[in-house]
Amino acid sequence: MSAAAAPSGLFDCRDAYVRAVEELAVEDDRIVAVVNDSVGSSKLGKFRDRFPDRLVNVGIAEQNMVGVGAGLANGGKIPFVSGASCFLSARALEQIKADCAYSQANVKLCGISSGVAYGELGATHHSIEDVAWLRAIDRLTVIVPADRWETAQAIRAAAAHDGPVYVRISRMPVPELDRDHDAFRIGQAEQLRAGEDIAIIANGTLVHRALDAAQMLEAEGVSARVINMATVSPIDTAMLAQAAATGAIVTAEEGLAHGGLGGAVAEYCATHSPVPMRMLGFPGFLPTGSAAWLMDRFGLNAQGIAAAARDLLAVKAR
Repeated sequence: MSAAAAPSGLFDCRDAYVRAVEELAVEDDRIVAVVNDSVGSSKLGKFRDRFPDRLVNVGIAEQNMVGVGAGLANGGKIPFVSGASCFLSARALEQIKADCAYSQANVKLCGISSGVAYGELGATHHSIEDVAWLRAIDRLTVIVPADRWETAQAIRAAAAHDGPVYVRISRMPVPELDRDHDAFRIGQAEQLRAGEDIAIIANGTLVHRALDAAQMLEAEGVSARVINMATVSPIDTAMLAQAAATGAIVTAEEGLAHGGLGGAVAEYCATHSPVPMRMLGFPGFLPTGSAAWLMDRFGLNAQGIAAAARDLLAVKAR
């Protein structure tokens, strides 16, 4: 779905991604794009037309794609390697680990249409494991932007960062978040709402849902803090310490309920600031269905987040 076709007030983060890459390419001739027969779904058609000698289409060969990206990086280029996140992360996992992370190649991996955006295409196209897999790889930065502004900022930050980065880019239209700042920094979370009773930590498409849940809880007299943890690796431990001080944490993500954001938060809390937690996400293998149906089916909406918070507050009160 394009930004033009999205409901009023909602935006496709892919548009912000390609615009940022095009702007970077104008500013820096080292910027190149590598794709896996996904020029259309990655929305890189204008980039290809504008910079025909700076886009490499390797076809449906994700392992080769990442290898080509690593080679270009070794040659001094800054490659943005784009493909559906389900295929980029799974098929090329070894190349991401060895050729990018362990070799510290300056490759920018862009997982397009992440989570359950391809819901109707079934389990083969669900990308719910990618953050868990890639967070486990040492020396690889992992970012999950929440809206179009943060997507553009993350792409620019990735380009400036010396080392491999994975940026997870949604195609599901999301609203623009209200912020009191105009800067994005890798490894630095942002508190979008203050609260003392419980902390809700989310990223990607779950951030605006977390804010809606906090508003619902406020009507019930619950003060819920909302944190956008866009960078999963390295994670903002100072912000996690502040979240743990509320005495209860709910995490919400469009991915596995274990191993990704929830796992990262739980690891920190278990070893530094133990607090009761609820980790919201998908349980594993998923049925076929629209993205909206899957999100609602597994409680990844404002109602589900609020319900988890109420349950956790009951535990905290014992």
